[in-house]
Amino acid sequence: QVQLVESGGGLVQAGGSLRLSCAASGTIFSVNAMHWYRQAPGKQRELVAGITSGGSTNYTDSVKGRFTISRDNAKNAVYLQMNSLKPEDTAVYYCNADLYIRIYMRRIYWGKGTLVTVSS
Repeated sequence: QVQLVESGGGLVQAGGSLRLSCAASGTIFSVNAMHWYRQAPGKQRELVAGITSGGSTNYTDSVKGRFTISRDNAKNAVYLQMNSLKPEDTAVYYCNADLYIRIYMRRIYWGKGTLVTVSS
């Protein structure tokens, strides 16, 4: 069984910063890409940023230059540094991991989410 646990959400004023963390635990053979998604009230879940096992990153246009995704492969962890936050960044942020629980057994897991609220 694999669990993803996010932390670091909270209330921040516009222009402020937060750092989200997500750690995967359990029976893990290897971890491929890890991602951060978000879902704002009344909207569909959207991909915010992703990072491969080799460190290549991608971002949705609305966060480029403000958010930075990183990972610690030794800890099976992924982070999201969020700077210059805007009220439109308010959402529940979810961690996602594409991993192998055993050789040839590939699975995708989700965390339960952490709420980020940006006040104007």
